[in-house]
Amino acid sequence: MSETIFSKIIRREIPADIVYEDDLAIAFKDIAPQAPVHIIIIPKKPIPQIAAAETEDEALLGHLLLTAKKVAAQVGLTNGYRLVINNGSDGGQTVYHLHLHILGGRQMEWPPG
Repeated sequence: MSETIFSKIIRREIPADIVYEDDLAIAFKDIAPQAPVHIIIIPKKPIPQIAAAETEDEALLGHLLLTAKKVAAQVGLTNGYRLVINNGSDGGQTVYHLHLHILGGRQMEWPPG
């Protein structure tokens, strides 16, 4: 996997407004928020996209979802939120390091895009 901005955030080479971190994941505020609350959760293990995840990543993927639940509660998203994983260029992925978006703080609309 090539170097990404997220790899640099993990290594603290560039600043981020980190709201959560554990041994497997890190969560930080998006620098171009698409909702009043927009947080990115990334695994510390570099996986380019969800389509590249392997069977051995199953526990990590579950951990990311439970981390999203924990972070959403931590930032006060009590009325709900949306989780988004973009996959590939047609899916809107721009950084090729698997990441989840937590979007909240307003009513989400459907279809999303």
